[in-house]
Amino acid sequence: MSLSPNQYLAEFGLSSRIIRERNLVLFEEAEWLEVAEVGDNGKEYLLTPVAAKNWRRLKRAAAADGESIFIVSAFRSISRQADIIRGRLAAGESIEQIIKRFAPPGFSEHHSGRAVDLSIPGIAKPECEFEGSTAFDWLRRNAGRFGYRLSYPRENTHGYRYEPWHWCYRPL
Repeated sequence: MSLSPNQYLAEFGLSSRIIRERNLVLFEEAEWLEVAEVGDNGKEYLLTPVAAKNWRRLKRAAAADGESIFIVSAFRSISRQADIIRGRLAAGESIEQIIKRFAPPGFSEHHSGRAVDLSIPGIAKPECEFEGSTAFDWLRRNAGRFGYRLSYPRENTHGYRYEPWHWCYRPL
C-alpha cells in the first residue's frame, strides 16, 4: 500500500516548507506505460506512450549520428522512491544528503513516466563524467527536437545536484 506524499514527508521528517523552498513539483504516477527500451540485462524501462515514442526517435537519430545512448532508469513508482530513500537512510546517509540526489516520494519526475536517466557504453551508472561525452553534447544540441530537456542543470532551483544524465520529455 502506497502512502500519500504528505505521509512520506512525515515519515522522513521533511516539512512542506522544504518543498516550497526548493520549488518541488508534485507528480502523479503515470497510469499508462509501455516499454521504451529493454536493457542488455533484459530489464524493461517504462515510459508513457508519447515519451516512449519520442525516446525511440531520439535514440535512432543519435545512433544515425554515431552516438550510443541508453536508459538506465525510467518510470519509478512513488513507493519505490520511498524504498530507495529508506535504503539510503539504513546505509547511514542523512536525509539532507539524500534529498540532494533523490526527490522525496511524490516529487520525482520519474513518477510521471516521462523522465529517463541515461548512460553510454563504458559508464556503468549515471555519473557526472557523462557530461564530458560526445553523447551529452549531442543531447544538448538535439534532444529538444524530440521534446526532451535536461532537468537539473548546475545551480538548479530545486536544490538537486547537477545531473547531466537526467532528461525529461516536456515538449514546448
